[in-house]
Amino acid sequence: MKHWPQFLLCLLLSGSIWLIHNLSQVYTGVVNVSVVAHSELLGRAAKSRTAVSVGARCSATGFRLLRLKHQGRDVHVDIHGEDLIPAGGDLYTVSAAEMAKYSSDIFGEGVELVTFLNQSYSFEFSPETYKTVPVKAVYSASFKPQYMAAGPMNVSPDSVTVYGDDANLATVEAVLTKVLTLNDLSKSVGGMVKLVPVPGLRMSERDVTWSLDVVRFVELRSDVSIGVRNVPQGVSFSVYPSRTEAVFLCQFPTRSDPAATCEFYVDYDEFLVSESGRCVCHADNVPPYVLKWRLGQEIFDCMVREEAE
Repeated sequence: MKHWPQFLLCLLLSGSIWLIHNLSQVYTGVVNVSVVAHSELLGRAAKSRTAVSVGARCSATGFRLLRLKHQGRDVHVDIHGEDLIPAGGDLYTVSAAEMAKYSSDIFGEGVELVTFLNQSYSFEFSPETYKTVPVKAVYSASFKPQYMAAGPMNVSPDSVTVYGDDANLATVEAVLTKVLTLNDLSKSVGGMVKLVPVPGLRMSERDVTWSLDVVRFVELRSDVSIGVRNVPQGVSFSVYPSRTEAVFLCQFPTRSDPAATCEFYVDYDEFLVSESGRCVCHADNVPPYVLKWRLGQEIFDCMVREEAE
């Protein structure tokens, strides 16, 4: 009798070794996992209204199968919108073939899917009010000498969908990026930037990609004449001064003088609605290699005189 404790301890130890050895082996069994689907469906909530039981035959160690069978929590899975097929009302269906792409998210690493028990699974996504607004990049940029931006910063996507109640949606006309500070640029740059959250609203994107094209430029100056347009017959319309200096910032290298093709003019129709009789000059036929242009004088005095018959 005095050896009973040692005997029981050995029995317990051998039983534990046997259990661990067996549970470490790979088995195939049926498991059911409660899945909450997340997606970015236009006009729909970000996650399914309720969890759906997803049953499958899987291969894994005994330990993993036991853990799956006794798992009491919902598993949240991101499903691409193109894999969710409308099935009427608030229902969206995922075929077993498409669901297989998310097997590791559903069952976890180390579990091999053999087959799903159903041909498809359906999730309910509640409708939500929404609107689509543009994304505006907020940035400051400085450049090395003789370098400049070829145009405004590009963002992709250039618009996002925001969800919320009508009162909050009415206050939003655009979504801003977090501030980007770019210094001493001499080449094109790009990256990712987060969007500024809008209180009370959900956005379809949390961040966007951005790019800024940077080019080398050369400055050219020319004396140009100022023409007129849309002047009716019988009206004498004059602009003062009739000539000024034009400054062109052109992408390097530049093969021709932009002043040879550019046409600068004042629009008579704008003069008619001008209270001061002064007008802004416009440019036409600007070559694509001209990044920016400016005139020595921005505002021009205009005078009109009807011609005698």
